[in-house]
Amino acid sequence: MLAVVSSLTISLLPGGVASAGTAPQTIVWAACPGDTTAECGTLKVPVDWDTPGGATVDVAVARRKAADPAARVGSLVVNPGGPGGSGVDFVVHGSDYFSVELRGRFDLVGFDPRGVGRSHPVICSAALLRERPHPLIDNQTDMDAWVSFNQRLRQDCRARTGPLYDHVSSLDVARDVEALRAALGDDQLTYYGVSHGTLIGQAYAERFPGKVRAIALDSNFDHSVNTASYLNTTAAQTAGAFDRFVAWCAATASCALHGRDIRAFWKGLLDRADRGELHQPGLPDVALDAYELVDTAFAGLYNPNWAELAETLAAIDAGGPGPAASAANDEEVKVSTPVFCQDFHLPVADYAEYASLLRRQEPLARDMRYSPPALGRIAGCLGRPAPVPNPQHRLRVDATPPILLASSLHDPATGYLWTLSTAEQIGAEARVLTYEGSGHGVYGRSACTAGAIYRYLISQSVPADGVRCPEAPPSATVR
Repeated sequence: MLAVVSSLTISLLPGGVASAGTAPQTIVWAACPGDTTAECGTLKVPVDWDTPGGATVDVAVARRKAADPAARVGSLVVNPGGPGGSGVDFVVHGSDYFSVELRGRFDLVGFDPRGVGRSHPVICSAALLRERPHPLIDNQTDMDAWVSFNQRLRQDCRARTGPLYDHVSSLDVARDVEALRAALGDDQLTYYGVSHGTLIGQAYAERFPGKVRAIALDSNFDHSVNTASYLNTTAAQTAGAFDRFVAWCAATASCALHGRDIRAFWKGLLDRADRGELHQPGLPDVALDAYELVDTAFAGLYNPNWAELAETLAAIDAGGPGPAASAANDEEVKVSTPVFCQDFHLPVADYAEYASLLRRQEPLARDMRYSPPALGRIAGCLGRPAPVPNPQHRLRVDATPPILLASSLHDPATGYLWTLSTAEQIGAEARVLTYEGSGHGVYGRSACTAGAIYRYLISQSVPADGVRCPEAPPSATVR
């Protein structure tokens, strides 16, 4: 990972951060180590925005200046999601994600959110993390083990990370983005966020409506869901993505499972996994259980990588070789779980409630049984004291310019219904762009999606609400 000019320590500098009525912070830019075509720097912000004179943290920032300075619109602040994705890397190493039009008209600005990457990352014991219980909970003993583990992990991470550990929610980050906007000298914010980055944009629009120029939210989280609706919606969107894989394989001769009854084949794999008869590809002594099998399928649905998924499932069925994962021996690792657990309170009282929740979502999940990331996140947040810093609520966005929300119809991670729900909460200010295809992330899927988004960001040209872009073949990806 590229090292940039950044402090990974918290300093006590009373009065060192701009507050209401004071001059904004400045960023001292220098060539990024390893890539002098981009600039890197840091922005000092309070650890606790409600105590602006207290401890501060340096947020790592990177910038690529507009390729056409004469036509420059301003800065485009971007976030790649995660949580835990590095906006610095997004700009330094992945700026070709964005179209020539965007790179020409905007300074692309990425940042590592507080608690992530180079911005004082949340640090936890690798040895303790290796004790993490299995994500699928089978009884009350399993649930008690998760609550105990999470408590130990919180204590460990907080001790290693310091006071920032309790201030890494997307609301905290949205306030950092407002400080970044001011430091960049832009009168209003132009922002593109994908996946978990949409929560940052949503929070910004709520808190700073008068500072919004244009906000494009790609593959939205719905920040109003409770535990049951979170499980139900993630189950349904995962099932829909699997349906698309089945249809593609049936229609595509190059699919490794073409000509087979895919649903029957998949059910057979799940039954074998339940009986302990499958192993990890290339690791004949390591069992592959049903949760891990479903998680493997989910990973293939994400982009999607249907051809690779079919080959992987065929190899699992045959007991064939596959890439072996290497063991991590680090003493400390960076984790992003605290970010999610500070954005979502998803309580489950006991195993009886957990089992009831799983039974209710099972008909929605169908072939896939459940969404593995959803179960993992619920387990990872069990026992987290309430209230959380950025609790779920219906969005209260008012008096902003139009906000563009984009989604694919068959996204297994942040489903289409989440974008529709978010748009309904925002109300008249929301515009929805629908990609009639599969995968997580819409920008660049086709000339239609890329064009609609970059025209909106550049000229605030708002597509008609409900505009739809037809599905394009994977080879048609456009930036």
